[in-house]
Amino acid sequence: MKKIIAIFSITFTIFACSKKEGNMIVEGQIKGLKKGTLYLQKMRDTVLVSVDSVKLLGSEMFRLTDQVDSPVMYYLTFDGNTTDKRILFFGEEGVITINDHVEKFGINPTISGSKNQEVMDKFNEINKQFQSERLEFIKKDFEAKKSGNEELIQKVEDDYKRLVRRRVLYTTNFAINNADFEAAPYIAITEMYDATFQMLDTVNKSLTPKVKKSVYGKSLENYLNQIKKSEQE
Repeated sequence: MKKIIAIFSITFTIFACSKKEGNMIVEGQIKGLKKGTLYLQKMRDTVLVSVDSVKLLGSEMFRLTDQVDSPVMYYLTFDGNTTDKRILFFGEEGVITINDHVEKFGINPTISGSKNQEVMDKFNEINKQFQSERLEFIKKDFEAKKSGNEELIQKVEDDYKRLVRRRVLYTTNFAINNADFEAAPYIAITEMYDATFQMLDTVNKSLTPKVKKSVYGKSLENYLNQIKKSEQE
């Protein structure tokens, strides 16, 4: 009986492991997931592609791999569908462990093993507070306009502008303070949409040579060059 159990355990492990080899291993457990396909995906030339996948048949454990030349964002999804449930994480060389629950997949996963993800987690923790404040301002703006009080409407607008400035300054300083991580230019590209050219350029100049050569480091440089070019035309 013990031999039969052992054979089944090996079979499930084989189903839950990718045969692909790479310098990044993504492994972990999705509690409650007994059957389904997990996809490891990333952006390639503006197109989301699947780089590895694994079928889970009777096992909650999984293992996926990819060859990482430069740390970038990855998606862990069901059936390749990123519009439904997904886990977004910073992939890099080494072993990254992701644990989550199928019923709340992607809401609050536990991710370890990625230094860039640790940077993103710190940023997201404060950024969520800004997002919460922004939602409050949307409510205040609606109520102010509903009341027709012009003085209150102006106050809410001025307070919101101050919130935007605080967020931009925080994001800029955070990126500069983490300039030796690829997460820094990624944050600049995706989160500093209210920043001035000078702020973005300051972040760019603070990046270490290694980060400047990364995917997001090059993207930030190209973005700034496009702005310069458009201003000259």
